[in-house]
Amino acid sequence: MRLGTFVQNKKTYLTYNNFRKRIFSEFAPQDSEVILYMLPWLFSINDPAVPGYIPDLKIPLVVHGIRTDAQILKRERIFLKTVKSKKHLSVASLPQQVLPIQGIYTIGSIGTISQTSSSDCDVWICIQKKDFSDDQFSQLIQKTNLIKGWLDNNIRIPVFFFICDVEDVKSSCFGSVGRESAGSTQKNTLKEEFYRTTIMIAGKIPLWWLCFDRDEAVEYSGFVAQYTSGAFGDYDCIDLGPLDSVESEEYFGAALWQFNKALTNPLKSIIKMLLLEMLLLSPKHDLLCHQFRSFILRQEKDLNLIDPSMFTMEAILKYNKGMDRETFDFIKKCFYLRYELKLLVKLTLKEVLAQDIFKRYPISRDEIEQLNNFSTWPLQEQILFGQKVFALLAKVYKNISALDQGVASSMNPQDMNIIGRKLSACLEKKPNKINVFHKPVKNLNLPSLTFAVDSHKVWNVYTKGPSSVVSSPDIVFCLTYLIWNGIYQSALVRMTPNATSVTLQEINSLAERIREIFGINDVSGIDFDHFLEPEKVTQMLIVVSFEGHSLSKDVNDLGMIYKNHWGEIFVHRFNSQEQFREFVQKGGRKFRKTETYYYIQRNCLYYEKIIEKTKAIVTQILSLARQK
Repeated sequence: MRLGTFVQNKKTYLTYNNFRKRIFSEFAPQDSEVILYMLPWLFSINDPAVPGYIPDLKIPLVVHGIRTDAQILKRERIFLKTVKSKKHLSVASLPQQVLPIQGIYTIGSIGTISQTSSSDCDVWICIQKKDFSDDQFSQLIQKTNLIKGWLDNNIRIPVFFFICDVEDVKSSCFGSVGRESAGSTQKNTLKEEFYRTTIMIAGKIPLWWLCFDRDEAVEYSGFVAQYTSGAFGDYDCIDLGPLDSVESEEYFGAALWQFNKALTNPLKSIIKMLLLEMLLLSPKHDLLCHQFRSFILRQEKDLNLIDPSMFTMEAILKYNKGMDRETFDFIKKCFYLRYELKLLVKLTLKEVLAQDIFKRYPISRDEIEQLNNFSTWPLQEQILFGQKVFALLAKVYKNISALDQGVASSMNPQDMNIIGRKLSACLEKKPNKINVFHKPVKNLNLPSLTFAVDSHKVWNVYTKGPSSVVSSPDIVFCLTYLIWNGIYQSALVRMTPNATSVTLQEINSLAERIREIFGINDVSGIDFDHFLEPEKVTQMLIVVSFEGHSLSKDVNDLGMIYKNHWGEIFVHRFNSQEQFREFVQKGGRKFRKTETYYYIQRNCLYYEKIIEKTKAIVTQILSLARQK
């Protein structure tokens, strides 16, 4: 590569990187200042007054290039004021002997039009681990955790750190399944996303980004050899390895992982699933990150900058424009809602950046106005939209998995087991299990709920219209369904006149108890290790004769709600102690460490006596089952 080409590529990349920083600053003015500028400073300063202080740190940790970073230097007074330090601490006066942090980078939606109010910020801390002793690496982890603790208390955007060894990144080794890691299920797909979406917060430029010549192909290893020999007189880049192709098994693994993540965020996952399908069916060498790098670096003057989410959206729409119109229009709506756009309403930077794409792939004015008001849609319509999103996800996943039935064999069996069981816990229908519906957005439009019992003694819960949200002969089942799916608010609950002894006050009282014990469905909060273990029941609520008259409570009429450590919740109804005993004994050891709670209506005539009798019966039955 010619020196002039290298210099121009570096200049263009830095301009593009600053463009991404400006987008982040526009969307989150205060938090972006901390993440983009204060964060590298916190890692490089070690003082008792500064978050991240390590008392016995002998050789300071310092981010590459920070001593001369003008944007950080001019903000140091603000940083010191933020941490309430009166000392004059500056990265300009750091010692020469340091442990270098090669670079700090974001990956994902931050600084793109797909960044929303609920976006988190994943940050890679890249180091040469071979330069660190075990103690020094432990201190880096300690400092990272302390800084994260301070960020959690001082900014709104959740920040998650991943300490990455440069050699591991080169070989696309990203560990085992974890909160944001798919482990063996995706390797180069994660690296592709990093190269395509990263913002360099501070440190060295990924050398891959500069490996481009508009006039001829550039071979990566030769370019790296040229760079490391000093041919360009530059020392501000880092070799994180090439990315020539992604094998089909990795796309399958990434699709499996995204299908797993769709359980809590289907709108976000449908975009990534459509991308994976497109990439899987495209030529292996035609990676989207290569296309994006080419688009950015081919420009010389009057740069037409675009963020990676816009580039990805246009690529997916262009690829799918030949499909049936109904599905294609629905995909456009998914993009619109996922990116939280408000065309026709306001003109923020997000709408300015997105409007050209929606001119080429238009949505009608009426549909835009309808989507702008999505938060006010009736609950049933929001749920229906979520079901359509998940149906499309399932269709895309089926298309991907059908392309290569043998790819799963290359993945870590433990990772496959974890994800498979997690999917099963959420999707598999089982007798008496409370199923969850797929929320298209986090906060649904919660309506008034009306409880009514029909002539067949079946309880129905209605919003508006003739169809019920949930229906069951057991009102405890209905209540648990509403609470577990997060759509129960006591102030919005009504009940039609009926001949049962159940009162609205008791419905709300039991609902409060169920929520207090079991919470609301959140499969993302389940420890991954749980899915490698046999089923364990963690909590159980025994409801005594809830629908019985206050004068005639029957300890043979028992409702049981229980949750296992895979995040599944079940509701059973027993008409005799013998039925209850048989059920628990069949479960045996899965009830070994169950926390047991009890509920009986407070207006019961013999409340204390019945509670104690029920406890004695249940305790005896559980004790015998646990011995099996």
